[in-house]
Order: sequence, then C-alpha cells, then structure tokens
Amino acid sequence: MSLEVVILAAGQGSRMRSSLPKVLHQLAGKPLLQHVIDSAQELSPAVIHVVIGHGADQVRSAFGEQPLSWVEQRQQLGTGHAVLQALPAIGEESTVLVLYGDVPLVSASSLQALVSAAADAPALLTANLEDPSGYGRVLRDADGAFMAVVEHKDASASERAVGEVNTGILAAPARLLQRYLPRVGNSNQQQEYYLPDVLSLAVADGVAVHTASAANPLQVMGVNDQLQLSQVERELQRLRAEALMRAGVRLADPARIDIRGSLQCGRDVYIDVNCVFTGDVVLGDGVTVGPNCFLRDTTIGDGSEICAMSHLQSASVGSACTVGPYARLRPGTCLGDEARVGNFVETKKATIGPGSKVNHLSYVGDCEMGAGVNIGAGTITCNYDGVNKHITRIGDGAFVGSNATLVAPVEIGADGFVAAGSTITRQVATAELAVGRGKQRNIQGWTRPGKTDKD
Repeated sequence: MSLEVVILAAGQGSRMRSSLPKVLHQLAGKPLLQHVIDSAQELSPAVIHVVIGHGADQVRSAFGEQPLSWVEQRQQLGTGHAVLQALPAIGEESTVLVLYGDVPLVSASSLQALVSAAADAPALLTANLEDPSGYGRVLRDADGAFMAVVEHKDASASERAVGEVNTGILAAPARLLQRYLPRVGNSNQQQEYYLPDVLSLAVADGVAVHTASAANPLQVMGVNDQLQLSQVERELQRLRAEALMRAGVRLADPARIDIRGSLQCGRDVYIDVNCVFTGDVVLGDGVTVGPNCFLRDTTIGDGSEICAMSHLQSASVGSACTVGPYARLRPGTCLGDEARVGNFVETKKATIGPGSKVNHLSYVGDCEMGAGVNIGAGTITCNYDGVNKHITRIGDGAFVGSNATLVAPVEIGADGFVAAGSTITRQVATAELAVGRGKQRNIQGWTRPGKTDKD
C-alpha cells in the first residue's frame, strides 16, 4: 500500500499580522511549509499534495520545481473540507497522512509510528499538554478506547479538563476517508467541517480508531502568531545545538547560536556566542569561530580561526588561516592554506594564495594573488571602471606597501615591490620596484594659519 501525504496550507494566518502567507514565514532559514515537506519526504511517499488557498500563487512559486501536487481550496471551510479537495487525486488503495503547513517540528519517527498504526484503520496523533487550551480534546471510554474529538469551543467544562489533545495530524486508508469525509457536517460554533469528525463516524460504524502519541509535545506546536513562531524557533535551535554538542562541538552558550541551514563540523570545533550559520557551512577539524560571526555557504579548513565580528559568504577558507576580526569575505573569495585576512578587510571574487597576508583596512576584489604576498594597510584594487570589472594579478612573494591603489587591469610580477602611497596603472615586472606618487616638497618658513576673531 502506497503512502500519500496531504499538507494543509490554505489558511491566511491573520494573527501573524503580515501580508505574507503564514506558511511562508521563515523558521531557521526556510519557510514553515518546507520543514513539513522535508519531514514528509523522509517517509518516501508516492505523492505529496499541498492544499493552498490564501496567497496560493505566492506559495506555489516559493517552492519552484519541487515535485509537489498542488490542490486549491478556494473557500476555507475547515480541515475536513480541505482534505476533501485533495481526495479525487488520491489513489483508493493508498494510506493518507494529513499534515499541517504551520506545524513544522513534527518528527519523521512520530509520523512513521502513526502511519504504521493506520494500516487498516484511522489513526490519530495525540499529545498530552499541561495547558491544552485551544486544542480539541481526545475523549475515551472507560476501557481507554478512542471515542471522539471535541473542539475546545464546543467542549464542556469536564471535557476541557482532559489533557490529551488532538494534534490534527492523522492517517487513514483512503477508502475510509472517501466513505466518511462527505458525511462530515458543520454543526459547530465555527460552522466548519472538522477533519477529526471522520474518526467519530468511524467509531459509530464499529471501526476502531488507533492513536499514537508524540514523543515531545513541542513537536506538534502550531504557529499562529509571531510569538509562537519565536518559541518554535528557539526550540528548533535548542535541538540543533544539542545535536552539535553530542557530536563533540563545543559551544560557548548553546542558547546563543542560530543554524539556518546545514552546519557540518569536524572534531574539536569551538563556536563562541551569537554566531549565525545559514545555507551550507562546513567547519573542519579544530576550527574556532569567534563571537558574533555570520557564515553563509562557506567552507573552513582544518585549524583555521574566524575571529570576532566577521562576515563570510560563499567563501572557501583553507587550513590554518586567520580571518578577522571585523573581516568581510564576499562571494568568490578563496583563501589558500595559512593565509591571513585581518581587521576591516573586504574581499570579493579574490584568490589569496597560501601564506599571503591582507592584514588590515584593505579592499581586494577581482584579484588573483599568489603565495607569500604581503598587502599593506589601506590598499585597494580598483576593479570597476564604471562599466566593467577588471582583474588584478599579483605574483608570488610580491610586496604592496600601505595606501597603494592598484588600478585594474594590472599585473604585479613575482617578488615585485610597490612603494607605499603609490597608484599603479601599468605592469610591474618580476622583482621590480614601482613608485607611483607625487614628488614631496618641504616648504621652509611656512607659517601655520591662525584663527581669526569672528564678530
């Protein structure tokens, strides 16, 4: 029997107070809905159907060419009505798993247990909450068998005292949903067609309803407003920090790290406070990342140190390098082993060879730099002429003095030497000294201007 997943993502999310559809709000660097899709894909379903409504075109376009089946719910008349819209596209012999686009932390293991329980009957994922306010309550008979779900607004005082709640996540054979969904009514305070009502109909027909319990109530926490989004964010970041520490990574404070993508770490990695990792980041063995750093889509080689306040994006850093503090490595930057990029240095589309140093207050862009090069403070590569970008090439062992201006396209040969304060506009040959500055004049007898009285 194949598995088909239906993800309900049609709601407006008015409590988010945002023009953005709720399921597109970001959690750990990707939309809420993407987290749910990722969990569903771990079960290897035949199809994932996504029911959309509010902002349908925006939601659909946000997921590009992902292999999803889109179903539009033109009127939002409840969860039962939403699943009914997807039912015609679902195979009769399939097992159907219903998820929610705003419940992003549910684990694949919990979902697998639920699907296994639904082989021949409906199954509901439940959770036990200390404060179940707002959730539908699970009602059981004296023997503990499932009887029904009653929504909070429709529940009596004694029913509201029940701590076991309906998470809304359920699985069932498609043939049973085809039988019961058309019979679901809307005689409730919301006048909506509730999906869990199919379970009561099944019980009435003598069909047993199974349940599975979420291992952690936070797995089934929904996001309805910005406060809940922040709570789910912190929980997800806590889980990721714990996983890193169990893998041997030392975190200065696990409450002050944000991983908004994939972070792979080698042995003996140390990460200080308030660091953000987004996209795909790889840290080699013995890497140290100082406080308040931002790394996106970047690879750091073994033994390298990223000092405080540094920003790296789409960069590659070799082994035993030092970056920062206050360095910015823009896309296309590639550092060879033992290279150094110091404080207040910006690089872009620059290859900095092994052992080369750009220690402070410089801009190096569109540059091919060899090994053992020294770049003095205040040096800039003038790579843009207002229309096109041009390349600066610097050979092995070259020395560029402080406050030099290298006007591309230009080349400095191996062991070339550029005097401090020079503007270089043409090639410097191998082992040649280039001086490109105005001649100094010292004026004797000069009198320093004094202040004049003002009326």
